[in-house]
Amino acid sequence: MPHSQTSAPRVGILGGRLARGASPWLLPTVATAALSLTRARKSGRWAAVAVPTTALAAGMLWFFRDPEREITQGRVISPADGVVQSIMPWKDGRTRVAIFMSPLNVHVNRAPLAGTVTSVEHVPGGFVPAFNKESENNERVVWHFDTELGDIEMVQIAGAVARRIVPYLPAGTKVEQGERIGLIRFGSRVDIYLPEGVEVAVEVGQATTAGVTRIDRD
Repeated sequence: MPHSQTSAPRVGILGGRLARGASPWLLPTVATAALSLTRARKSGRWAAVAVPTTALAAGMLWFFRDPEREITQGRVISPADGVVQSIMPWKDGRTRVAIFMSPLNVHVNRAPLAGTVTSVEHVPGGFVPAFNKESENNERVVWHFDTELGDIEMVQIAGAVARRIVPYLPAGTKVEQGERIGLIRFGSRVDIYLPEGVEVAVEVGQATTAGVTRIDRD
C-alpha cells in the first residue's frame, strides 16, 4: 500500500483532491477571493475586484488538482502528465525521455517504478522556460530509485513560472509504482532515464498521463 505521507490532503473540490504543497499559493488566493466577494455586496469597487480574484482562485483550484489514477501495469510508467518533448540517447547507454508539463497539466508527479528512494538532491539553478535547451541549468530535484531494473534516475525541473519543487519523500522510503512522490508548481519538466537495453514506447509529441502511460516496451 502507498505510504500515508505521500498522499495529498483530502480537501473537497467537487469531490476531488488538492495537491499536498499547494497551501502557500492557494490559501492567500482563496482568502482574497472570499473577502472580495463578501465586500462586493456593499461596494461596486469591491465587485470589480471580486471578478479577477475569484477567477484566479478558481484557476488555482484547477491547477492544484490531484485526481486519483488507476495505475497501469508495466515496467516503467510515466512520472508526469504532459507531452514528450525529447527522447535522447545518453553517453552511458541510457535514454532520456523528457516530458514537458504546461500550467494546464496536473503537476503531481508519481514513481515510475516500485523500489526504494536512494537519494533526493535539490540543485539550485535558474528559471528559464522548461522547453528551452538552457533549462538544463534550472532549479531541479534529482531522484534515484533502486528498482528491479537497477538504478533509475528521474529529474524534476522548474520552469519559468515554477519556483518551487516539493518532494514528498526522503531517501530510504520504499515506494509503489505510481505512488505520489512530489509536486512542481506551475509549468515545468520531468526527465526519466531508461537503462541501457530498455526500448522506449512513446514518441516525441505524445501526451502522457502520470501513472497511466507506459514509457517502455516489452
